Amino acid sequence: MRICVYCASSAAVDPVYLEAARSLGDTLARAGCTIVYGGGGTGLMGALADGALAAGGEVIGIIPRFMVEVEWQHPGVGDMQIVEDMRERKHRLLTGSDAVIALPGGCGTLEELSEALTLKRLALYAKPIVLLDINGFYAPLERFLEQMIEQRFMNPEHRGLWTRVTRVDQVLPTIRAIPDWDVNARDYAAVR
Repeated sequence: MRICVYCASSAAVDPVYLEAARSLGDTLARAGCTIVYGGGGTGLMGALADGALAAGGEVIGIIPRFMVEVEWQHPGVGDMQIVEDMRERKHRLLTGSDAVIALPGGCGTLEELSEALTLKRLALYAKPIVLLDINGFYAPLERFLEQMIEQRFMNPEHRGLWTRVTRVDQVLPTIRAIPDWDVNARDYAAVR
C-alpha cells in the first residue's frame, strides 16, 4: 500500500507526538507500506521518516522547491520529489495513495486534510482517511465536523468521510477494514 501521511514540521511539540510519528513510520515500513509525505526533516515529518527508514521502509518525499532552497528536506530520504508549489505538492501527495493518515499538525496539515475530505465528499478520492488522534488532538476537530452535520452543512452520510483512532496499532487494521467510498457519493454531496 502507498500511504499518504500529513503531519507537522514543528519540533517544538510535546514529545508524545514525535514518538507517535516515529512509531507510525516504523509500523508502516514493517508492514511493507510505502510512505509518501511532505518531505520535511524536522518535527513529526522528520520523526515519521526516521522511523520508516530505520525499519528499512520506502519513503517518498514531495517538497516544494522553496523549501529545498532553505534546506527543510529530510537528508536521508532518497526519493525526494521537488515540485513547484504547495498546490502541486498536495496533488502529488494524494494521487495514487491507498489511504491518508493525518497525524497532529498545524494549518498546513489542516489544509491538506480538509482538501482530502472535500475530494472524498465529491467522490474524487475514494480511500480511507484516518485521523491519528494522539493525546486527544483531533477530538475538537471531530466535534466541529459533527457540528457541520448537525447544522446541515454536511449530510449524515458524511460521517463516513473520516475515521478517528487513538493508537498507532489501530491504524492499519482500520485502513484495511474501511471500504472504498461510494462511487455514487456525488448523489449526496450536496446537503438535502
